[in-house]
Amino acid sequence: MSERTTKVSEAGNQLSDEEVVSRVLGGELALFEVLMRRHNQKLYRVVRAIVQSDTEAEDVVQDAYVRAYTHLGQFEQRSSFATWLTRIAFNEALSRKREHQRLVEIDSIQESDEATMKFLKSNAATPEEDALAGSLGVMLEGAVDSLPESYRSVFMLREIEGMSTAETAECLDLSEEAVKVRLHRGRAILRREIYNRTGQASASAFRFAGPRCDGLVAAVLARIAACR
Repeated sequence: MSERTTKVSEAGNQLSDEEVVSRVLGGELALFEVLMRRHNQKLYRVVRAIVQSDTEAEDVVQDAYVRAYTHLGQFEQRSSFATWLTRIAFNEALSRKREHQRLVEIDSIQESDEATMKFLKSNAATPEEDALAGSLGVMLEGAVDSLPESYRSVFMLREIEGMSTAETAECLDLSEEAVKVRLHRGRAILRREIYNRTGQASASAFRFAGPRCDGLVAAVLARIAACR
């Protein structure tokens, strides 16, 4: 972290989001960095749940921050700044996804091909995925990605980001009951998905082949020979 960043961070650490916003609007533009560092992970998780691409999620988060900065004067504090900012990011992600869908729909054949490739990709593990099959974090990310979008967004905010039902409802423009229902259904789907992924990985667990197998066979044969 640079000396400039450190100074900016120290200057804003003791301020609430709303106080930082007020000072940014008052001309202390550098303090906007404080808001970004506070909310980067939250926004990334929200956006990633929609676009399902690390690189694109970063692009969308950048766009969301620019939009928030240029419209900072419209923040009326009727909700928390975190909620206001999250809704901007969520809407940016939805807009980006709709744009992609519109472009894909131009060519129905291409759409069919892409859907087929997506299906094959989701059901065929790569060597890298096989190597990381024992990692709970990797398995969980893959399982969450497999959730329907409406469940994935709720799960990301409630379970991974730790937001309350009320906060999630406000960010996603849903009723609290809808959040509870989607979270319950998402959890059920996730449990099944993780169970399936664990079952697929279990066949490759505790392997005993190759040099290890050869070494054991050779050792046993040697011992048998010695007994003759």
